[in-house]
Amino acid sequence: MVHLTRLPITYINRMQTNQSTKYRWMRVSLILSIVLLLLKLGAFYLTNSTAILTDALESIVNVVASAFAFYSIYISGQPRDQNHPYGHGKIEFLSSGFEGALILSAGFFILAEAVLSFFEPRSLQNLDWGIAIVALTTGINAFLGWRLIQNGEKTDSLALIADGRHLLTDSVSSAVVVVGIGLVWLTGQTWLDSVLSIILAGVIIYNGFVITRQSVARLMDETDLPTLTRVVSVLCDRKSPNWIDVHNLRVQKYGADLHIDCHLTLPYYWDLEHVHNEVHVFEDALKEASNSEVEIFVHTDPCLKECCHYCRVANCPVRAFPFIRDVDWTAANLPLNQKHFVPFEPQTT
Repeated sequence: MVHLTRLPITYINRMQTNQSTKYRWMRVSLILSIVLLLLKLGAFYLTNSTAILTDALESIVNVVASAFAFYSIYISGQPRDQNHPYGHGKIEFLSSGFEGALILSAGFFILAEAVLSFFEPRSLQNLDWGIAIVALTTGINAFLGWRLIQNGEKTDSLALIADGRHLLTDSVSSAVVVVGIGLVWLTGQTWLDSVLSIILAGVIIYNGFVITRQSVARLMDETDLPTLTRVVSVLCDRKSPNWIDVHNLRVQKYGADLHIDCHLTLPYYWDLEHVHNEVHVFEDALKEASNSEVEIFVHTDPCLKECCHYCRVANCPVRAFPFIRDVDWTAANLPLNQKHFVPFEPQTT
C-alpha cells in the first residue's frame, strides 16, 4: 500500500509562516548588504587600502548572492505543479551553490590583487576613518549573519543558512581588517596591508569551497545525516506497538521540504481500513515533528512469523514465537532494504 500524506490546516499555516519568515529575512539581508557595500567602498575611497578593498569586493558578492537568494526563496515557496511534482525547493540548493561560486571567484580575484599590491605598495591615508567605518559594518554583518543562521535553522532553509554563514565569515574578515589596518596605522608598515589581504583571500576561498560543496551534495541527494537522524529519533520517540518494523527509509530534501518513503510492517491479518488508519498515525507522527512540508510515501508489508521475536502487538491471535526483545531503530539500520530480524535465542535451564 502506498499512501500520500494529508495536509491539515495547522500544518499549512505553519509552512506559510516559515515561508514568510524566510522571505522577510532575505529582504533585510539584501537591503543591508547594499548599504554595507556603499560604506566599505567609501572607506576604500578614503584610505586607498587593499585590505579594505578586499572587504568591499566580498560585499559585492554579498549583494549579488542575497539578490539571487531572495529570488530563490520566492520560487521555492511556489506550490507544486505538473512540471515540478516535487515542488521548487531545490532552487535553494542552486542559490547556495551560486553564492559559493561567487565567493570562490571573489577570493581568487582578491588574492591576485593582494599579490600585486605587495609588489606595488599603495600609499595609505585617513586610516582612522577607515577603521571606524569597517568596524561599524563588522558589527552589523555579525548580527545579521547570526540572525539569518538562526532563522535558517528554524525554517530549515539552506539559502538563509548559506547567506548567514557568508555574512559571518565576512564579519570575521572585516574584524581582521580592522586589526590589520590598526597595526598599519600604529606601525607605518604598509606591507602588512598586502599580507593581510592574502590571508583574507585564503579564508574567503575556503568558505566558498565549503558552501559550494554542501550545495552540490544536496543537489545530488547525498544523505543528510542530521535530518535522517532527526526522522529516526521521531519514529523512536513515537513508536507504536503496532509498527512491527520500519525499513528502506529514505529522506530527501527539496529546500526546506522533506520527501520520506519507507516500508512499514503491520500485522498481515488486518483489513485494509485498519492498515489505512495506522498509516495515517505513522504519517502524523512525522508530520507534526516537522516545521516544513513533509511528503510521505509508505509501502506496507505484511508481517512474517520471524517478526514475532520483536513484535509487541497486544493479544496477537496468530503469534508463532514468543517476544524476545525490541530492535533498536537507528540511522544505520532503518535505511536498509530488509526487515530487521532478532535471532531466536532459546533459554537454557
